[in-house]
Amino acid sequence: MKEFKDKVAVVTGAASGIGYGLAERAAKEGMKVVLADVEERALEKAEKDIRALGVDTLAVKTDVSKAEDVKALAEKTVDKFDAIHLLCNNAGVGIGNLAWQCTLSDWKWVLGVNLWGVIHSIHYFVPIMIKQDCECHIISTSSMAGLITHQGNSPYAVSKHGVVALSETLYHELQQGGYNIGISVVCPGWIKTNIMDCERNRPKELQNKPGEKLDITDPEIQAVFSSAVQSVESGMQPQQVAEIVFDAIRENKFYIFPNGEEYISMIQTRSKNILLQRNPSLVPQSE
Repeated sequence: MKEFKDKVAVVTGAASGIGYGLAERAAKEGMKVVLADVEERALEKAEKDIRALGVDTLAVKTDVSKAEDVKALAEKTVDKFDAIHLLCNNAGVGIGNLAWQCTLSDWKWVLGVNLWGVIHSIHYFVPIMIKQDCECHIISTSSMAGLITHQGNSPYAVSKHGVVALSETLYHELQQGGYNIGISVVCPGWIKTNIMDCERNRPKELQNKPGEKLDITDPEIQAVFSSAVQSVESGMQPQQVAEIVFDAIRENKFYIFPNGEEYISMIQTRSKNILLQRNPSLVPQSE
């Protein structure tokens, strides 16, 4: 897809961070924009700001972990604009803890938003795109955590690896079917977003009980959290990510690494370990 003007973009997680950056860029490209987010007040503000850019805008409160919400999002998009050309699966949350210390609620919440959210979108939007029989593109936001592994973020890493695998599989299937739908997966490093405050949107039914919550008074946990906050604060601006993503769409580029240079050696190490059937490691091993 090289031309965006007057086409329709749907962005999940659109009220802040990368999602808002993508929605804003879509609007500046002259697209009609559908904003989906679970946070109602932030969504209302995002709708007002995007509409102020002079484009047709629709805001739909959406919990992407719920199939019925994503189905309604697809239906409302078609009802309003009669088409969908660019789908940005961007909604995401994250928590950090050791794999066995994560509660089942932690797993259900993170996988529900990060992975099932993408599954739901593909299930409901791809048939619409195929039926349209016109040039379309799907962007799914993964992470460098979808390509490498390290300790302390199992639910997030599992969900983001799933997004990469799903995107790759979908790419092969659409190519084989001869469909005119481009696929891209975005794998950013640290981005300046609100992800460190994502608990604000955690559903009541998936909140941990007092005894299950992470002990934020633990010095080690405080140090890790503080480091992550600093990394996010100094991360790439979402608007920069959006610019890189739209350039990549024009080039029909599948893998998009907005700021992944520092992770390349870790990706190479992991790939070599797999090929040589060696145990996992975070640093290069001697041959």
